[in-house]
Amino acid sequence: MLPVLDKPLIQYAVEEARDAGIERFIFVTGKGKTAIENHFDRAFECEHTLKQRGNQEALAKLSIEGIAPGAFVFIRQPVPLGLGHAIWCARHVLDEPFAVILADDLIVSKTPEIGLLMAKHREKGGQWISVQSVPQEDVEKYGIIQGTQDPEHDWHIRHLVEKPSPEHAPSQTAILGRYILDPGCLKRLDDL
Repeated sequence: MLPVLDKPLIQYAVEEARDAGIERFIFVTGKGKTAIENHFDRAFECEHTLKQRGNQEALAKLSIEGIAPGAFVFIRQPVPLGLGHAIWCARHVLDEPFAVILADDLIVSKTPEIGLLMAKHREKGGQWISVQSVPQEDVEKYGIIQGTQDPEHDWHIRHLVEKPSPEHAPSQTAILGRYILDPGCLKRLDDL
C-alpha cells in the first residue's frame, strides 16, 4: 500500500480502471494482505463523523466516485507463484475479456493506458500488453519481450523473458504492467 502524494498506488490503479469504464474490480492477494481490502471497505462511522463536522475534503478522500457497492471482489492466492498463477486463482470469476493492472507501474496520462488497450482489443481482438523502452542496464528489472512491430506500432510478441541479464535480453522493450486478456488464456494456465 505504498502511497504516492495523498493515496496508495492501488487506488490510482482502480481510478485508472474506472476512468476506462471498468465496473468490477478483482484483487488477488496473499495471506495476511488485508490492507487492500480494508482500504476499499466503507468506514460508516468515520464517514458519519466527517459529515457531522462538515469536513468534505477528508470525506471525499474516503471514497472513489463512480464505483458501485459490491464492485470489489477479493480472492486469495494461497502461495505466491507469480502473476500467471494469481490470474489463474481468479479464473472462476473471469468469463469475459479482462484487464490486469499492476499498481506498482504508475502511469500518469489524460487517457487511461488500460483504456487504450481496451480499444485495441475491441478493434482487433486478441491479448494486449503495454510495453515501454528501457535502458539496456535496466532490462534485468522487467519482463522483456521479443517480437516485431507493425506499421501501427503494435508489437507482435513471440517470446517473453522475465528479468533477463543485459547480455541475454532479446530487446530493450519491457512489459509495463497493463494487460487485456481473453478468458481463453486461462486454459493455457491450466496446463502449466
